[in-house]
Amino acid sequence: MIRRHFGQLAIALALPLAFSANTAHAQAPSYPAKPIRMVVPFPPGGGTDILARLVAQKLTEANHWTVVPDNRAGAGGTIGIAEAARAAPTGYDIVMGQKDNMVVAPWLYKNLSYNPVKDLTAVAHVAYTPVVIVTQANSKFKTLDDVVKAARAAPDTVTYGSPGNGTTIHLAGEIFNGAAKIKMRHVPYKGSNAAMMDVLAGNVDLMVSSVPSAMAQIKAGKLRPLAVTSAKRSTSLPDTPTVAELGYKDFDVSTWYGLFVPAGTPKEIVTTLNAEVNKLLATPEMKAAIIAQGAEPQSMTPEQFGALLKTDYEKWKGIVQASGATIE
Repeated sequence: MIRRHFGQLAIALALPLAFSANTAHAQAPSYPAKPIRMVVPFPPGGGTDILARLVAQKLTEANHWTVVPDNRAGAGGTIGIAEAARAAPTGYDIVMGQKDNMVVAPWLYKNLSYNPVKDLTAVAHVAYTPVVIVTQANSKFKTLDDVVKAARAAPDTVTYGSPGNGTTIHLAGEIFNGAAKIKMRHVPYKGSNAAMMDVLAGNVDLMVSSVPSAMAQIKAGKLRPLAVTSAKRSTSLPDTPTVAELGYKDFDVSTWYGLFVPAGTPKEIVTTLNAEVNKLLATPEMKAAIIAQGAEPQSMTPEQFGALLKTDYEKWKGIVQASGATIE
């Protein structure tokens, strides 16, 4: 009898607790319950900024979320990445990273405050793009061969601008210097827009740029593309030859863009973000918008994107070390 009463008492006590737990679970706010900040580690107007704002806009429209781009530029994109890596792992701080600041910068900067593999979690790959070598439409350089001939005749006089020291784009120029056995002089800027203004003004001879950053001026007829650095031609620039086609065998430098969150962010939030971004990338509208900017849309699972990050991280260690480039 006593045992039966104890059993009934236990059930009676457990029911309110179970009801309370279920109610709390049902009332827990779903993600996201407030605005999401998307850190953009470059100034407005460059390739990273263009793609980040496009993703933020479409996520907001498709899901009634509030995704707010926040430009945190400087030091080749490393300032913004470092800020995102330090953020609380709650899913409300995400960052649009790219190859420059995720896998190249760690081997260039001696005192970088973050390790991309340990301090950040890959969420969603968005796009990849070749690098394009461009010059002012009225430039004396009509072909890439014109550039090579001028640089050989007068080393260190042909100049090329880039979005900053330590970017993939900067190193694409240095790798081409080595492949062509020439010496062009690198002029670093704080972002693509500043470099673009100077090449349009004729203050630098060339710009090595992501295709999205240069696309608007190419379409406007103000910039002449000389070559793309990827293994195959760009969908957006089908008439522009690759560097490899022009005689520099196996030349292949491209960059990728994708979303990351601080390490320790709950897996369910990573899964939610990945699913929503991949839904966008599957739509004809989003595909067309990305291609119009000169990039190539490409979706991945978080695991696939994380594997790409790790592979490229190790690959670029050797490339940077072979180049001898370092940044204090």
